[in-house]
Amino acid sequence: MGMMKEFREFAVKGNVIDLAVGVIIGGAFGKIVDSVVNDLIMPVVGTVFGKLDFSSLFVVLGKVPPDTAMTLDALKKAGVPVLAYGHFITVAVNFAILAFIIFMMIKQINRLKRAEPAPAPAAPAAPPEDVLLLREIRDSLRK
Repeated sequence: MGMMKEFREFAVKGNVIDLAVGVIIGGAFGKIVDSVVNDLIMPVVGTVFGKLDFSSLFVVLGKVPPDTAMTLDALKKAGVPVLAYGHFITVAVNFAILAFIIFMMIKQINRLKRAEPAPAPAAPAAPPEDVLLLREIRDSLRK
């Protein structure tokens, strides 16, 4: 029973819950970046470099069965080993864009943290009553 209690304390800690939320949001954010790369950036890059579709770039590494189309999906379904370097290029661009976006977000967060005014220093606390009494005694003895 002690292990279950320890696990529950671990699972309910704020850091674990924050991490879970971060992973979920990160997954959704990754899908957004993937869509931006595949649907917005890669078509423009492909147009600039001669109407290339990077996701369909590959090198066949084995023998192709006679009735198989020379597309990446058809070759994979036929079990032909292929080096799909176009997919790698797309994933690398996804990573670079995601890293840049996260860098910009962290940079803005740090800038906002520096821009926040520092809290005003708290007024010094009044000395305790016994200290005030001792000061009165000291001052009366000086007279």
